[in-house]
Amino acid sequence: MHIEIHEPALEQRVRRQIQSGQYHDVDELLTKALDALDEKGAPTSPVKEALQQKNFVELCDPVRGLAEDIDFSRNPSTARPLDL
Repeated sequence: MHIEIHEPALEQRVRRQIQSGQYHDVDELLTKALDALDEKGAPTSPVKEALQQKNFVELCDPVRGLAEDIDFSRNPSTARPLDL
């Protein structure tokens, strides 16, 4: 396979990466780049996969009703005085 790079800036980036010693050749550089794209597209954990498949309501469903016995109203005796 023959691949042509038409953008001079991109060709310079490839050459710099190889000259830096980080990659031995273009094949290694392309392999790493494509592997990174594959990892980016696939969920990396079951939690991320679950987040992608459920909407917010479904995600919060397991904890629904756990705080119904807590009083979240404001205690007026601890409020700061308001002098206008």
